[in-house]
Amino acid sequence: MLILDARLTLHVPKWIGATLLVMALTADCAVAQQPRTTVRPADHGEALCNPGMGWVFHHFDNSIRGYGPPLGPEYAGEGFPGLSVAYLRLAWSYLEPEEGKFNWSIVDTVAKRYVDHGRKIALRLTCFESETRYGTPRWVKDSGAKGYWWQYGKGPVDNGDDPKTRWEPDYEDPVFLEKLERFLAAAGERYDGNPNVAFVDIGTIGIWGEGNPVSRRYDIAMYKRHIDLHRKYFPKTLLVALDDWHPGPGIPAAQPWQPILDYALQQGLTIRDDSVMWRKGVTFSSDWIAEKFWHDKPVIIESGHYSPEIWGDGETYLDAMEAYHAAYVSIHGDPRVILKNHPDLIRRMNLRMGYRLQLVEASWPREMKAGDPLSWKAAWRNVGVAPLYQGGFPTVTLKRPGGTIVAVLSDETFDLGQLPVGAAGKAPAHRQDVESRLPADVPSGTFDVFISVGERDGTPQVALPLQDDDGHRRYRLGTITLTSP
Repeated sequence: MLILDARLTLHVPKWIGATLLVMALTADCAVAQQPRTTVRPADHGEALCNPGMGWVFHHFDNSIRGYGPPLGPEYAGEGFPGLSVAYLRLAWSYLEPEEGKFNWSIVDTVAKRYVDHGRKIALRLTCFESETRYGTPRWVKDSGAKGYWWQYGKGPVDNGDDPKTRWEPDYEDPVFLEKLERFLAAAGERYDGNPNVAFVDIGTIGIWGEGNPVSRRYDIAMYKRHIDLHRKYFPKTLLVALDDWHPGPGIPAAQPWQPILDYALQQGLTIRDDSVMWRKGVTFSSDWIAEKFWHDKPVIIESGHYSPEIWGDGETYLDAMEAYHAAYVSIHGDPRVILKNHPDLIRRMNLRMGYRLQLVEASWPREMKAGDPLSWKAAWRNVGVAPLYQGGFPTVTLKRPGGTIVAVLSDETFDLGQLPVGAAGKAPAHRQDVESRLPADVPSGTFDVFISVGERDGTPQVALPLQDDDGHRRYRLGTITLTSP
């Protein structure tokens, strides 16, 4: 019996074994001349703020008074681990109080504060709110747009005499649609393709923008029209469909969502569920919808307004994140209170939210000649619930001890966006094995070895759960010595 490798056992005749033994010893001598450094870095267990994932704080919600404004004008998401997006749900009437005159400072003032702290924003522009008499500007109604009066707890009413009533537009009225299109055109010109905007909800239908009209039912054509308007003016932005869309009549009762779901998929939308834990005893029921989206687009989930009574221990939120493969999870309340009441839950959710790329193992030659190919071997796995949708490529960077970069070696054949996800503790590892030739002008000496994940050109984009960050999302693994050719 001859053992050539820990994974390979061969039973061979003696004369063949003797020949193989000589060959094996010769190979071992060659390996001995090129010893390798092998590292198995541990996951540091901390929250990551990464593109396309994270906690989403409802800075503006229901009105311009909550939940961010009570925290003060300096608040920008600090103190809550993994908070990466400020969500601005704003009624149209706040932003265009007079026709053609816009008040974008409501968005921009808050946005710049969060962006300056490394975060992004998301938008939902609504037409009907329970705490605002006119979610759609009054001037739209006065221009002749049709609509209905509604009162919380009573439903549709005959008139708006009671100050507690709210005006809901007719979502397919031509005057309303003409004015809405002009508003979305202005919003799109300002925010479409903005790298600081994570996503935009299609929130122009129903109370709170959740897609559920309260005064009448609409067929699928109305929903398609609102999707098309957003796609027209936000072609470069991730758009979000709502799980509460229920077109009818004429749609089979068994699956009222299915036709509009198919259309949303065709238009490249993702999905969000606004109804996770919104009432005591309610869990979630739209994970079957998320299954159609999460493989290609980041899914968003939102709990009801936070209260300890509704949340309980909060485990349902973790279960929903797993079931929906959610990349974004909403903070629908005071983030300080939620973190104080559920620190362990938040920590465990951060370990699974979105994607989390672990470098399981890496090895490289301890010493080699400058200008020769660098043999790099590694094993990677994604221990999050969702893929790295934008893709990312591993890059080895060599630096002088003082920090000067002397070589950048990106492996664009190994896209970490293709790593599969698995149940907690069961994500498979995939091996990377590549040779990259060092630049001819790299001097001899001992250099620090860093790993990063990002663009094809080696620009780091993704935070990894590793120690020794150089401040630019590169992580030091060890050293390599280069000798003169």
